[in-house]
Amino acid sequence: MSAPTTLQSLEIAKIREQFPVLHQNVNGKPLAYFDNAATSQKPTRVINALSDYYSSYNANIHRGIHTLAEKATKAYEQTRFTVQRFIGAAEVEEIIFTKGTSEGINLVAATYGRKFINKGDEIIISGLEHHSNIVPWQLLAEEKEAIIKVIPVLEDGSLDLETFKSLLSHKSKLVAVNHASNSLGTINPIKDIINKAHEFGAKVLIDGAQASAHLDIDVQELDCDFYAISAHKVYGPTGTGALYGKRELLESMPPYQGGGEMIKDVSFEKTTYNDIPYRFEAGTPNIADVIAFKEALDFVTETGKQEMAAYENSLLAYATKEISKVDGIKIYGAAANKVSVLSFLIDRIHPFDIGQMLDARGIAVRTGHHCTQPLMDHYGIEGTVRASFAVYNTKEEIDNMLEGLQRIVKFMK
Repeated sequence: MSAPTTLQSLEIAKIREQFPVLHQNVNGKPLAYFDNAATSQKPTRVINALSDYYSSYNANIHRGIHTLAEKATKAYEQTRFTVQRFIGAAEVEEIIFTKGTSEGINLVAATYGRKFINKGDEIIISGLEHHSNIVPWQLLAEEKEAIIKVIPVLEDGSLDLETFKSLLSHKSKLVAVNHASNSLGTINPIKDIINKAHEFGAKVLIDGAQASAHLDIDVQELDCDFYAISAHKVYGPTGTGALYGKRELLESMPPYQGGGEMIKDVSFEKTTYNDIPYRFEAGTPNIADVIAFKEALDFVTETGKQEMAAYENSLLAYATKEISKVDGIKIYGAAANKVSVLSFLIDRIHPFDIGQMLDARGIAVRTGHHCTQPLMDHYGIEGTVRASFAVYNTKEEIDNMLEGLQRIVKFMK
């Protein structure tokens, strides 16, 4: 039987049952969690995987031959295969485990960047980027005397692709952009960006932190050179994630850190390094959370990412329509294609005040610059209120938020 085009209310109720944190009161009110762009909640299967590792087979991986070590190693490496399938990588060796998207980007900057980017070379980023996809390139550019160029953001929150094309030249060595904006929800046309960058010989890194829970990802079809994700954005644990890189690029890159696992042989005269991906995974890794990461990805796959996205988009459309009725509201981010992020301000009311008063009603939203200060500067604001929706959210929760906003406007004005 084919899957429904959207998830029905009964199915949402069953999904909500899998997330224990949702079933509580905050400030005497039922929790409505709308901070999913910052971190998504975790289903019971993820929590159980963490507990099961520590209570049943806690052991270090790869180097032990005893039963617990072999079981832990197998579970850890199963996650690598799951990530490979989840993002469509050609080979499992192209998947490197990291602390998250930020470390994945830093790894590329510190290895590929230091080896292949030189004085006068150009790195192109966009005005939509999270600080994690800005600062590593600034550090590299300062060290190598390279030049950073920025793709402008249009008023609706989409990228100025005509200007992007004009920025490209044979000095362009790397383009780093997000798949979807954490602040505005804008989905960037990364396939077009990748194709155009490759015409000039530039490599492309995609920040997939916000896309991983919402969009189908096929790194081979996209032909990106690097793609970074975080587990905690896609119903998994914090402190782990994955970096995809094309085999030929990873094999050309020096190690990121030194230590156990990333070596073949060590002597005081010379060290030889391990094969990929282990060359980039020095030391004892975050074993339990990597193992639990598999359960998060399996949850998304089994629920159906396309069905989840359709449902989340219906929540976004409803919230966008209804919030426009609030007096003094201004929405930031009106691109045609978005993930389920709604950023807004209300005239003459500080976003922190809105966030605190919503929290008093048990509604969790994010306020501030969302680690995108250059984007906020572009709009001439300090920050926004951001409500971001996941598959376990409901129309009723949105109605409660909208009622709260109406009350805030009435009280403050």
